[in-house]
Amino acid sequence: MKFARYALTALCAVLLAATACEKDPAEGTGIKTKDDDGPSGTPSTVTGNIPDYDDDYRSIAGWDYHAKWNLANVHDPSIAFFDGYYYMYNTDASYGNEHLKASQGRHFPGKRSKDLVNWTYVQGPMNEAPAWVKEKLNAIRAEMGLDPIENPSYGFWAPVVRNVGGKLRMYYCIVVDNYIKTGKATSTAFDGSWSERAFIGLCETTDPYNGKWEDKGFVTCSSSDKGRDGWARSSATNWDAYFYYNAIDPTYIAGPDGKHWLIHGSWHSGFTLLEINPETGLPKKTLGDPWGSSRDALAEAGYGVRIGARNDSRWQGSEAPEIIYKDGYYYLFMAYDGLDVPYNTRVVRSEKIEGPYYDITGRNFTNARGDCYPIVTHPYKFSGTRGWVGISHCAVFQQEGTGDWFYASQARFPADAGGNAPNAVMMGHVRRIVWCPASADNLNDLWPIALPERYAGLSKANVTKADIAGTWEHIDLKYDYGKQDASSELVLTANGGMSGALTGTWTFDESKQYLTLAPNGGDKVVVVVAHEADWEASPRKATIVYAGTEKTLNSTWWGKKVK
Repeated sequence: MKFARYALTALCAVLLAATACEKDPAEGTGIKTKDDDGPSGTPSTVTGNIPDYDDDYRSIAGWDYHAKWNLANVHDPSIAFFDGYYYMYNTDASYGNEHLKASQGRHFPGKRSKDLVNWTYVQGPMNEAPAWVKEKLNAIRAEMGLDPIENPSYGFWAPVVRNVGGKLRMYYCIVVDNYIKTGKATSTAFDGSWSERAFIGLCETTDPYNGKWEDKGFVTCSSSDKGRDGWARSSATNWDAYFYYNAIDPTYIAGPDGKHWLIHGSWHSGFTLLEINPETGLPKKTLGDPWGSSRDALAEAGYGVRIGARNDSRWQGSEAPEIIYKDGYYYLFMAYDGLDVPYNTRVVRSEKIEGPYYDITGRNFTNARGDCYPIVTHPYKFSGTRGWVGISHCAVFQQEGTGDWFYASQARFPADAGGNAPNAVMMGHVRRIVWCPASADNLNDLWPIALPERYAGLSKANVTKADIAGTWEHIDLKYDYGKQDASSELVLTANGGMSGALTGTWTFDESKQYLTLAPNGGDKVVVVVAHEADWEASPRKATIVYAGTEKTLNSTWWGKKVK
């Protein structure tokens, strides 16, 4: 979300006094879990080291401690596997903007990991905006009859990274934070125009660890259906965007048919699809002028076709598409709502890359038919904790060797965290995805939901029926703008009864790891259970969690066993 990100930059520019940390989380230290059948009731077959680093990393936020950051300072991550490591790159944002003190690779900073649990810092691909950005910007302005901007103000946002043909390919976003009319920075007085366009560029590497990237230049830019001269803005609070497609938040996919695609878009009118030349990484069609009289005119000019929108207004409240292909479907994940507290994740799917994309209820996202479900993540809190908000703009990827799917995003502290933490502390979260039945009547119609607890690398083991009975915390992830969904106690008795948050019965299919919760007077909801770490426990320990949805529920159920 372009304007919310400006606010984020200001929030991140806080003063801090860094102090030493006793342990380096990137060294793999953690809490051992073995033969532990304590309050969480986890079988002894589950083993592993649960990370013990503090989620509140403000004491090590200074650049001198960047080797200790682990998953601190993650925003809009993208992850790809390359040469034995998972590489993560993200938007320019850190607590206090400390990452800008790096001597090399300041922009789009990264991390790498072998196990998705312990991460070490790697530099980004550039120290400054490539020269082509200013050149392309002023060439477009000249075509519009506008004066050049001599010193553009840049923002570096939301890259996507993929392993393509044995090299890492990154599509990055550079936003020009100047007014169109006068070319002045938007930090100056409003001049009656929209801010300038965003650009997507391309760079590649076979040596990401040492930060040796080759820039390939311009890919696409923001484009307007209001014509060359339609950039006037009636007021600073008018959100009727000049740009139809905003050229940020790209996602990239190589489809099963061998075709390669870039999808991008943020808040302005929906997401657009461009076909990419697999060899060059650039659009297959040469782009024309980035303005036209209609959406069709933009497609003719090479700026792509719209594959989906939340609604038909120019102000969407949706951004950050991420796409994967699995079992005959393209799954398109997206972020909803404000960048801070409300941020949540939805998913739709299609049998074809160009759509139509449908949600779990059959709602047509391609035709902009309203809010889509299921909810993949949402602001939440378990009992006795402050919980997390702002959980979205995700990377979705598979784990090497297992084929398991994972979800990664930033998460923020809520307002009651105190001090300057809310919206400025951005901890990276990596969660496993479970594939959940759309209903108890159709167990083969599977949808991706993230687990309620973060991944800790515990060994795999099936949950048994004997593990289910006990006290749980149940969260109904429902759409309530700007609010955290809080947990309630749920008791599952050994004889198959439920009380507390839900009243009714439960059954368990051990072969599928499906727990069916049947509340009195309501639809049965089939949730998937799994072993994971209880990150809120002190000390942290292994437990059992669940996640699931139902096609008429318009919410997602999360749960964690506590005793």
